[in-house]
Amino acid sequence: MSRTPDPALFGLAQGWCALSALHSRIEAHIERALQAHHDLSVREFSVLDVLNRQHDGEGGHLRMNEVADAVVLSQSATTRLVNRLEDRGLLTRYLCLTDRRGIYTDVTDAGRSLLEEARPTNDTALREALEDASRRTELAPLVAAVESLAPTS
Repeated sequence: MSRTPDPALFGLAQGWCALSALHSRIEAHIERALQAHHDLSVREFSVLDVLNRQHDGEGGHLRMNEVADAVVLSQSATTRLVNRLEDRGLLTRYLCLTDRRGIYTDVTDAGRSLLEEARPTNDTALREALEDASRRTELAPLVAAVESLAPTS
């Protein structure tokens, strides 16, 4: 007995597949560029970027679980990634002064320097990946949606 697929769910599934394809294409393009020019993965760039946006004051520093949420990784994967970046001298960890159980992570000067060097590569690769994807009929509406999120100056 065959059932007729629900058209709404079918359309939703197609949209999800297109969104997933767009994400994968963009991430792969940026990954290749960052690896080739800076020996940095997309995830490493993302962690450096998130941690670099921290600030002093209430709620300014992120705990490891908040970093994991921000870069969409498990806590164990985030910890391994932070360990690698710390081993490279790009991050440093310290205990929270008000809660000795909390461990915070800061970007070192070397990490900030690498992030500044890598940001134009990341931005260019993102632009290239979006331009390429915009030429694909199934991805063009999603590219337009992403571009509409950019602030206008």
